[in-house]
Amino acid sequence: MKALVFAAGLGTRLRPLTDNMPKALVPIAGKTLLEWQIRKLKDAGINDIIVNVHHFPDMIIDFLHAHNNFGCNIMVSDERDMLLDTGGGLLKALRTFANEADEPVMALNVDILSTIRIEEVMAAYNPQSLGLLVVSERKTQRYLCFDDDNRLVGWTNVATGEMKPANSTSIRHNSSIHLLAFSGMQVLSADVLPLLENFAVERGAKFSVIDFYLWLVEKQSASLYACTMNVPLMDVGKINHLSEAEDFARTL
Repeated sequence: MKALVFAAGLGTRLRPLTDNMPKALVPIAGKTLLEWQIRKLKDAGINDIIVNVHHFPDMIIDFLHAHNNFGCNIMVSDERDMLLDTGGGLLKALRTFANEADEPVMALNVDILSTIRIEEVMAAYNPQSLGLLVVSERKTQRYLCFDDDNRLVGWTNVATGEMKPANSTSIRHNSSIHLLAFSGMQVLSADVLPLLENFAVERGAKFSVIDFYLWLVEKQSASLYACTMNVPLMDVGKINHLSEAEDFARTL
């Protein structure tokens, strides 16, 4: 299995720190967010990694070089000319992997710290499926919606009432639908690449990976499955969360 670390974001919620550095290099308990993710992947036996970059890209590239890529085979997917969002970033990275062996790819956000064991996610992935989305039962405003067979069927924002697909029946009041919070981690088959290419033709180069997943289930009748991991998890997304993140990281 290979991996992509989404590290291209602007980190606006972490300002003023990110006025001078990329979010991926924000230090937490003696390690940068990027190092936490690379070491987690390496410990699980994943050594072929792509890191996408946009905000202060050369700082990330120099950081990786200074640490000899942490003993991994790390490539950079450079988005400095245009930030592609998660879906566009995934497509660009998978085009790079396309010349490699046909293997599934784990993709994860750089700013999520958790006790999720990557080995368990890898073991849960069915090679015959298109993808596995790691989720939990934690409370949030935005949820992915799954049926009784753990297949993705939609998305909803319970605060605003927004629902995707927009013409779906009331997901929130359907007792057979389970609302689960996305963890920012997924495993995708190599077969997802041509579908991403088709979606990009419709939507353009920049798009959300969640919008792509919803298009897959609505327009392509594809099956994406939930992998529920109810373990401690923290989104290091806001400047006032850094102290809490420091304490949390020391437990990992």
